Order: sequence, then C-alpha cells, then structure tokens
Amino acid sequence: MRNKADLPTKDCAACGRPFSWRKKWARDWENVRYCSDACRSGAYARAKGG
Repeated sequence: MRNKADLPTKDCAACGRPFSWRKKWARDWENVRYCSDACRSGAYARAKGG
C-alpha cells in the first residue's frame, strides 16, 4: 500500500487544481488532463461563469 502523498500529481487543465494518480488511470496517466468528468465536459467553466 502506498501513501497518497507518494503518488504523482498533475494540475487540472480546466480548473487548475492539483489531482493525484488513480489506479484507473494507470495505463494512460501521461494523457490524463482533467481531474473529473465535470472539468472534462466543460461543466466547471460554465458553472464558474467562464
């Protein structure tokens, strides 16, 4: 078991918040750009007013 602090992180392309590696992204971590489906679909920007 790894400590969450030891996992790699990235900043979300939509909201700018940092997010950590998840097992479901293991094969495609290099291409992951968004922290959630809401950010990926643009719902975060619409709700924010942008």
